[in-house]
Amino acid sequence: MRVSTRGDYASRALLSLALHGDGTTPTSVRDLAERTGLPQPYLEQILLALKGAGLVRSKRGVGGGYVLARAPEEITLGAIVSAVDGPIALGDFGAPHENGACNHEGQCALLSVWAEVGMHMRQHLDSFSLADMVERARNGAGALAAFD
Repeated sequence: MRVSTRGDYASRALLSLALHGDGTTPTSVRDLAERTGLPQPYLEQILLALKGAGLVRSKRGVGGGYVLARAPEEITLGAIVSAVDGPIALGDFGAPHENGACNHEGQCALLSVWAEVGMHMRQHLDSFSLADMVERARNGAGALAAFD
């Protein structure tokens, strides 16, 4: 599995909202793009997908922008990635024992492993909340901190 650019950008945008937001004062897309270094037009599309998933709320007009729709503790990296990329899966192989998926030698054994790996990826991403990322960012935790 590979986290897409959309998944990375969405995570960065929500982390920025969590780091700088008070939960009530909206942050403009322009300010969010400047803080994160993300391209504003692409960020606008991503924020619309996040809004559709119920992860952010928007306010229109002067002083408008985006705020988190839930507490950072309630938003997981899995939810963010799924909101912009669709279901988290290892691949599009189909489910074992469905629609002729096991018609070829050994295929069902592999399909069950791919499904299991996909489940572990979803669980792992869901084990990290936006609040966890805020803590890591504020404490200067590096990318390899989880592997120490």
